[in-house]
Amino acid sequence: MLKATPGTDYRKYLNPEVVSRLGRMDLVARLVVEGFITGLHRSPYHGFSVEFAEHRPYMPGDPVKDIDWKAYGKSDRLYVKEFEEETNLKAYILLDQSGSMGFSSGGVSKLEYGRYLAAALSSLRLRQLDAVGLITFDSKIRRYLPPRSVQSYLHVVLKELAKAESGEETDLGGVLHEMAERIERRGLIVVLSDLMDDPERVLAGLKHFRHRKHEVLVFHILDPRERDFAFGRRAKFVDLETGEEIATEAWHIQRAYRERMDALIQKFQRDCREHFIDYVGVDTSQDFDAALFGYLAKRKRLG
Repeated sequence: MLKATPGTDYRKYLNPEVVSRLGRMDLVARLVVEGFITGLHRSPYHGFSVEFAEHRPYMPGDPVKDIDWKAYGKSDRLYVKEFEEETNLKAYILLDQSGSMGFSSGGVSKLEYGRYLAAALSSLRLRQLDAVGLITFDSKIRRYLPPRSVQSYLHVVLKELAKAESGEETDLGGVLHEMAERIERRGLIVVLSDLMDDPERVLAGLKHFRHRKHEVLVFHILDPRERDFAFGRRAKFVDLETGEEIATEAWHIQRAYRERMDALIQKFQRDCREHFIDYVGVDTSQDFDAALFGYLAKRKRLG
């Protein structure tokens, strides 16, 4: 069992490759969140820390009801909980487990990154007394866990995340439309996907959520090589969803590929901005705090 010492640098657990060696999803969730919170206190983003249940020493005049007696039992000192807020806004985390999410150019796969990010987001939500639910999908919805706000629910969510494996072809657009119809009460929709589907259908699905008055946050997860196409001179590419293969001199098409990928990303950014959808682009080499700051900024605006 992993034990933290007083000198543990939790921030190292924001690194995807370090996290991938932990094995257990509960450790992933806990250590990524601890690393993130540690970073909050040591960064220009310290103001965001008001979103968490924190402690400070008890001062004369503080309400006795705010004393954390569990902390007292452990430390024999009086601490007051503060900055603990409740919200009626339920969060639905939609994790893409289609075949393309299984791609990795050497580090963690996009699906692994999405699973770890979903675990950390779920832990954060429940720490903040928010309700969280999980939907995994590829060509159709594979698992649906309705939102709950009790801390014990985290184990249920993490168990499902641990089982998620890359599967069939994607139908992201269709799944988004289906969930927009199923979720009746206004909520926060968090999409974790490489968005490898017809962009017009994807955007139409995201706009469907906005039409239904939901808040939407999209994490566009890509592998670094999907951004820069820095492969060797001769390479064979295999479609992970259809099995189709193509061999080519990668450098011949690198420039055209980058231009098209940049144009696609800019389209998602532009259309999401126009429809008040939060878009966060991340790649699987990035530490998780970049993505978690995107979530925290969204929640802060929602109050």
